[in-house]
Amino acid sequence: MSNNSEFITVAIDGPSASGKSTVSREAAQKLGYVYVDSGALYRGMTWKAVREGVDVKEPDRVIALMECSNWEFFLDDKVLKFTIDGEDPTAQLRSEPVRERVSDVAVIPEVRAFMVDRLRETAEFGDLVMEGRDIGSVVFPNAVFKFYLDADPEERARRRYRELLETEGRGDEKQVLDSLKRRDLKDSSRKTAPLQIPLGARVINTTRMAIEEVVDFIVREVKRAEGA
Repeated sequence: MSNNSEFITVAIDGPSASGKSTVSREAAQKLGYVYVDSGALYRGMTWKAVREGVDVKEPDRVIALMECSNWEFFLDDKVLKFTIDGEDPTAQLRSEPVRERVSDVAVIPEVRAFMVDRLRETAEFGDLVMEGRDIGSVVFPNAVFKFYLDADPEERARRRYRELLETEGRGDEKQVLDSLKRRDLKDSSRKTAPLQIPLGARVINTTRMAIEEVVDFIVREVKRAEGA
């Protein structure tokens, strides 16, 4: 449960569309660390269930599928990626079928336990910037660097709406806001590893901050400690 003594983990948590993915990716680049999107693993499991026709509201079937699937992890330009049964699901991880079902997969305790183990194993790749919803509280509770990013729900909805316009050419801001609120409720009320501010985390409200400001703040904090 502790950080590997040889490596550094920067844990960045927060709700959907708080900016943590972009911030984490850019902070990892500036620090020269490996970037890990923990949510990609849950989306990967969701993608696999959709692909195999497994109803995500049937936990036993999801667990059975997970247990017989072969996961392989690798680095692509210092970004953690993976294959499931030899297939790379990267291009489909943020597709609508996955987005709408991932919260049902993520609340399954056995799935979370499996993913936590896989995420801890990524320390073998070196220094990490890992983002998610339970990194500083569950995956690496002893991480020296913990940050919790948040933003007003309306601002988060605008960000996700703009993202959907760029990636899919469509979107409805009200539907996005409603979806985010549902996801927040599921994440914060689930029995296993609910979304919460990790003990000792620095809280950053990104509502009125540019991405560069948030990235620079995190990078400065890490480099200051490294030079101490």
